[in-house]
Amino acid sequence: MATAFTWDIAQLERTTVGGIVCTCHYTIAATDGIYSASAYGSIGLEKPDPDNISPFAELTKDLVIGWVQEKLGGDEKVKEIEAALQAQLDEQAAPTKVQGVPWG
Repeated sequence: MATAFTWDIAQLERTTVGGIVCTCHYTIAATDGIYSASAYGSIGLEKPDPDNISPFAELTKDLVIGWVQEKLGGDEKVKEIEAALQAQLDEQAAPTKVQGVPWG
């Protein structure tokens, strides 16, 4: 089964005056149907151009995820993050390290 990556927004911080989003808290989950891995982060946003402000009530998850991904560095960075999560899944499926002691 192919790995599914799910980006989500956990929380938004906004100004009390104007409702301008200044910080996005996001998650990325990866699953291949057997194993799973995830990451959490937050990223600050610059104040937008006054002519380009979206009212808080009109924001959508997809729009904000787009902001986060663009601020992180665009498609190249998204691929790097997803590759790191895929590496975690691969390690779970075929561990290269184990823990323990040889005595009981």
